[in-house]
Amino acid sequence: MPIGTKIFLPLRGRVGIRSFSSSGARWESTALPASKPVGAFRGGVFGFLTGSVAAGALVYYYILTEYRLANETLSEDIAALQKATMKLQTYITELESRVDTLHKKK
Repeated sequence: MPIGTKIFLPLRGRVGIRSFSSSGARWESTALPASKPVGAFRGGVFGFLTGSVAAGALVYYYILTEYRLANETLSEDIAALQKATMKLQTYITELESRVDTLHKKK
């Protein structure tokens, strides 16, 4: 008696017998294909590219931060220079007006 019928004998009246079929190829043990190991060259190239991209991203972020800081400093210096130039210009015009009044009095 096949194994399938022995297992389902107590269920014969309640449930129809279910037949199991399996092919021989399914149960035969076949060797799995060997996975191709990652070679030292491919691993080295991948590691180099990963490191280069990470270093490039960090350098880009650093340079961008330095650029923003230098730009802000330069803007502040330009504003201070403009303020000093305006102040100097007002002093010069005031001094010229005083010199003109002194020359007129003589």
